[in-house]
Amino acid sequence: MHLYVCRDYDTISKKAAGLVGGMVSVKPNCILGLATGSSPIGMYERLAEMYRDGITDFSKVTTFNLDEYCALSEENDQSYHYFMREHLFRHINVPDENIHIPSGCTQDMEMECQQYDAAIAAAGGIDIQVLGIGSNGHIGFNEPADAFIGPTHLVNLKESTIKANARFFQSEADVPRRAISMGIGSIMAAKKILLIAHGANKAKAITATLEGPITPEVPASILQLHPDVVMMIDQEAAAGLSEYQPEGR
Repeated sequence: MHLYVCRDYDTISKKAAGLVGGMVSVKPNCILGLATGSSPIGMYERLAEMYRDGITDFSKVTTFNLDEYCALSEENDQSYHYFMREHLFRHINVPDENIHIPSGCTQDMEMECQQYDAAIAAAGGIDIQVLGIGSNGHIGFNEPADAFIGPTHLVNLKESTIKANARFFQSEADVPRRAISMGIGSIMAAKKILLIAHGANKAKAITATLEGPITPEVPASILQLHPDVVMMIDQEAAAGLSEYQPEGR
């Protein structure tokens, strides 16, 4: 695992965009695993700039997103379909037919989960998976649990996640209670993983991920077993680690 403790969020975003953009340059038809939430927004802004400046061409890229809320339409401004359009897809030239986000509104959720994993496999697997991390250690919507769940699956969201996401909705009552998410096995199958985190509220989860035992009670701790993880965090998120060297000065 390669850890970069950066000076600030802007530095994280620049470095992360450089890594993902570099992947696209080296392998123009690469498969990108993408995430939502506040952590990757700066990276998406940088990638959009790289496209506008003629540095990066996304025309052959295929994308797969981690997750989606259940029962929110694609046009709902809190859906992850909407988030990705607004923050990335409408700003770059990735073809619509190459964009994949799980549906939270399908009538057969079990089939949706199976078909999503099958589509990833048929594409050749994810080259680089972008992750954020929840304050409770979740990745995607894989919440703390008694066991790791491998494939894409339905999730009952924890109260801590609902409370954390309530800031995006009019009230906590409006936050969906269920989601569809890539499972731990689906995430771990990615060839490379990039985890982005910033802020003091992520410090406990980062410390548990890097220095604690591997346990489904801290889903991100499974990343200790992945052969190629890059973690980019700021100094606040690194505050609980026993040792680190600040990066990006």
